[in-house]
Amino acid sequence: MQASVNALDIAVGDLGAAIEFYRRLGLEFVRDEYMPDFHAGCDLPNGLHLMLDTDDFRAKFTAGWKPPSAGRTFLAIQLDTPDAVDAKYAELTADGVIGLQEPFDAPWRMRYATVADPSGNGVDLYADLPAS
Repeated sequence: MQASVNALDIAVGDLGAAIEFYRRLGLEFVRDEYMPDFHAGCDLPNGLHLMLDTDDFRAKFTAGWKPPSAGRTFLAIQLDTPDAVDAKYAELTADGVIGLQEPFDAPWRMRYATVADPSGNGVDLYADLPAS
C-alpha cells in the first residue's frame, strides 16, 4: 500500500479567530455545513486540503487527546518577495499577532519570519532571496 498525504489538520482553540488569521494570509476557509462551530476546510492549489478543528472536536473524537501547552505545528506560507515577508510580519505584529522570529535572511537563501496563530501554532512566512 502506498500512502499519500492529501490533508493536514490543525487543532485550534477558537475557530473564528483562526479562520480570520489565516484569511489575512490568503487562505479562505469554509465552515463545514454539518459542524460549522467545530470544523472548517480550505482547498489549496497543490491539491492539499487544510483543515481547522477545534480543541473540543479533537478531544471528543480522539481518545485521550488534550491541547498542548504550546503549538507544535509550523505551517509555512510562501510570499512573493522578501519585502512581502517584512510587510506581512509588520502588519500582523502591529495588530497584536505574536511574533516568534523577526524577519531575517536565512542561510538557505530565503527571507524568513515566524508568527503564532491564535492557538499558538507557528506560521513561517518566507520568500526566496534574489540570486546574487
